[in-house]
Amino acid sequence: MISHPSDPTAAGPTGPAADSTRPAPSSTVPAAGRIGGDVALESLTALGARAVVGLPGQHALGLFDALRRSPLPYLSARVENNAGFMADGLARALEAPAPLLLSTGPGALTSLAALQEAAASSVPVIAISAQVPVAGLGGGRHGYLHELPDQSASFRGVVKSVFTVRRISQIPSALAEAWSAASSPPMGPVLVEIPQDVLLEPAEPWVPQIKDLSARPSALPPRAELMETAAQMLLNAQRPRILAGGGVVRAGAGEPLRQLAEALESPVVTTFSGKESFPRDHRLSAQSWIEDIATTEFLEEADVLLIVGSGVGELSSNYHTFSPAGRVIHIEAELGKVTSNHDGLGIHADAGPALSSLANHVEQLRGAGAAGEDHDDLLRARAHRAGEDISALLSTVGERLSSQDLAAEQQLLADLREAVPAGADTFWDMTIAGYWAWSVWDPQEGRCVSAQGAGGLGHALPAAAGASFGRRVLGQPTQVLAVSGDGGALYGIAELAAIAQHQLDVTWLIIDDGGYGILRSYMEGEFGEATATELNRPDYAALAASFGIPAETVGLDDVGEAVRRALSETGPRVVVLPARLGLFAPTHLDRLSP
Repeated sequence: MISHPSDPTAAGPTGPAADSTRPAPSSTVPAAGRIGGDVALESLTALGARAVVGLPGQHALGLFDALRRSPLPYLSARVENNAGFMADGLARALEAPAPLLLSTGPGALTSLAALQEAAASSVPVIAISAQVPVAGLGGGRHGYLHELPDQSASFRGVVKSVFTVRRISQIPSALAEAWSAASSPPMGPVLVEIPQDVLLEPAEPWVPQIKDLSARPSALPPRAELMETAAQMLLNAQRPRILAGGGVVRAGAGEPLRQLAEALESPVVTTFSGKESFPRDHRLSAQSWIEDIATTEFLEEADVLLIVGSGVGELSSNYHTFSPAGRVIHIEAELGKVTSNHDGLGIHADAGPALSSLANHVEQLRGAGAAGEDHDDLLRARAHRAGEDISALLSTVGERLSSQDLAAEQQLLADLREAVPAGADTFWDMTIAGYWAWSVWDPQEGRCVSAQGAGGLGHALPAAAGASFGRRVLGQPTQVLAVSGDGGALYGIAELAAIAQHQLDVTWLIIDDGGYGILRSYMEGEFGEATATELNRPDYAALAASFGIPAETVGLDDVGEAVRRALSETGPRVVVLPARLGLFAPTHLDRLSP
């Protein structure tokens, strides 16, 4: 049995210290009885929600009043954009949609950057925004506080779907449709708008307590003839290679990917968001150095390249310099991305069923002898060649790094990897250490998450908070690590109050280099000097201490041990590392030259 965070009988990190401001669920209802806010939270509970994130506002008070009668654990934020990032982390930890409760107007709009990240990274967040009273919908211009002519129009280019409720009886079905849309591949955020007067409307007698409500995400299986063709292409290839992206991780398809790779004796390169899909220490792992031109060339050398769960966008294509020489098989859940960058056999399907089907087809063809009598010899030759090619690739990358003055950066990442327990989640902001982690970090059965989908600053701390809270709800180990630069840290600094209030097991490593380090590096490389990148910043350790959070400032030699100590304790911790880190030199620039 999972203890509710506010359950006074719970012990340890799930006890009363988890959220001292959250009262136990109450049966007390307004004089009018259950209201629209209750209907919304009852619907979420019936759909399988395990927790909610949010920030109250005037038009959303009916929704937040209903929280005290709901069993759903609530994670409070201080800024709506951070609340969106918290919901992102919560959804990843729960592996299920995460509700995000928002007010209207400025409150709702402030979440847009976070929802863009959820959309780009296919994270199922259900944003439930209050709205002005029904009379003000559709541009009626009654002058309500926070009124917009069309609030939903601001969201339509970001979220998958928008649902606007106008009657209390529509709430359950709207939320069920939203849940289905958010969790159907490709997963992503959705918006449900509920006007203030609907949230406050009495539910009796027309809306009984919601007990039976379900949502059925749409399946996205591959077409059989495409699987047969793809299997035959891969079996007959001399040098098959696989590029696995974040879609494999989201589909939980690591095992069929491993089975397919071993059946084909095919090396696997992962994108940065696909790192968890394939063990880094597997003999067929070519790791994820996709910003090194050697990996670009490694993939280009394939006579048949299987790309699965990736749109092969800017980062995954080494800034669009990747140009495959052989035939391409592209499996992708988002239709607009299928073969959009490279011609090939396009398969519009979720990575999970597609990889399982493809692995089965390969085994069937091998069993039927369709691959030819010499196929076993071909596989042995492939296995030998794969080992040699992977070794040569990683040696090339290693030699290139060794020729640069980057020993301190590599040691930092090694020290952090040793300090973080296997299976712990890590969240990396858009900072130089995060860029290193994209290529270097071994997740070791934990999540390795950064905001590379939309590339916004400030994701790491609030997303880590959401993940730690979600792990608490699931009864899992709750220690997580967030890594930010000082520029990104200032985006999420208000959430020190949240992680202190909820006593979340989040260790926050702030690498303080006095500015926007990535932008400084880019500008110095491009223009010879940087402009507008230097920052005046606080004493982060003292600031954390003012929230009652233990903090220390350490040097490069001691940061690994400091992070290890912090992660071994309960509650939030902050470690500050004053250091200027360097980034490995780009290797794709020659391909961009006229």
